[in-house]
Amino acid sequence: MKLRVATRGSNLALVQTRWVATQLAAKLPGLEVEEVHVRTKGDRIQDRPLAHVGGKGLFVSEVEAVVVRGEADFAVHSLKDVPGDVPLAEGMGIVSVPVRQDPRDVLVTVDGCDLQSLARGAKVGTTSRRRVVQLQRQRPDLTFVPLRGNIETRIRKLHEGQCDAIVLAAAGLARTGVLEETPHVVLSPEICLPAVGQGALAIEGALADDTLRSQLASIEDSTARIQITAERAMLQKLEGNCHSSIAGHATAAEGRLRLEAMVASYDGDQMLSATSDAYVDLRGDDALRRAHELGEEVAEHLFSQGARELIREAEVSAMRDQLTSN
Repeated sequence: MKLRVATRGSNLALVQTRWVATQLAAKLPGLEVEEVHVRTKGDRIQDRPLAHVGGKGLFVSEVEAVVVRGEADFAVHSLKDVPGDVPLAEGMGIVSVPVRQDPRDVLVTVDGCDLQSLARGAKVGTTSRRRVVQLQRQRPDLTFVPLRGNIETRIRKLHEGQCDAIVLAAAGLARTGVLEETPHVVLSPEICLPAVGQGALAIEGALADDTLRSQLASIEDSTARIQITAERAMLQKLEGNCHSSIAGHATAAEGRLRLEAMVASYDGDQMLSATSDAYVDLRGDDALRRAHELGEEVAEHLFSQGARELIREAEVSAMRDQLTSN
């Protein structure tokens, strides 16, 4: 038996895809997985912020198109790159969500110092508005500079002195095997609430292919699915996009599902937060429905505080910045 998987060609993307292939092979003896590499526009353009060239959806749409054209059977994405405001291609869906890695962010420096120990005016590299608005609340004296490239490129730029610190996802560092050897400090959600879906993988395939869905569902993790369902329901209700500073972090323990969320203005001067929880039987038939309802409930709490206006203003500000930079 052979399945073809569409994937980006970056080291992290390949590590993630090969991990998925290994997990599938353990469940489906005799399975052969063939990689179909895709170089997306987001990979090709490295001299501008991602939001200025189409957002994280660029990493998904071109890989997805390979599956739609029948050149691959399924695709593996970082779930945080799957947009909340743009639906997947017709007939396609996230058919499996494997076990989730640590969703938190980490601060990486040459010597492993923490956020409060950075020198005044230190340059912190990140292209994420979500990270910037939260970290500048803790350290308004820091200078945040755009930083594109894969994990290896960003760490190289740190050691070259282009930045004094960089912010990366813990999951990416762990998956590529460099977390333990890279001086870092984990940023707690109280300091930097993670991106929706961070640390999780999305396996995309055709919804009508029952055989394929059954094969891919063999590595589904029910807890990860419930967490990302709540987070993405919140994001979709907010109609968040690549210009929005939105964070969402769901945790499940002892039958309770808890969702924390944040929406900030483009400059970070205004920051809204909301938290809610609910009893969810993780093995129950209505778990996903309950998770979806919780996500929408948290979004409504944010709307009541003015989130809709902040999101709209952020989009206008981002477009203005883009026109200025061009």
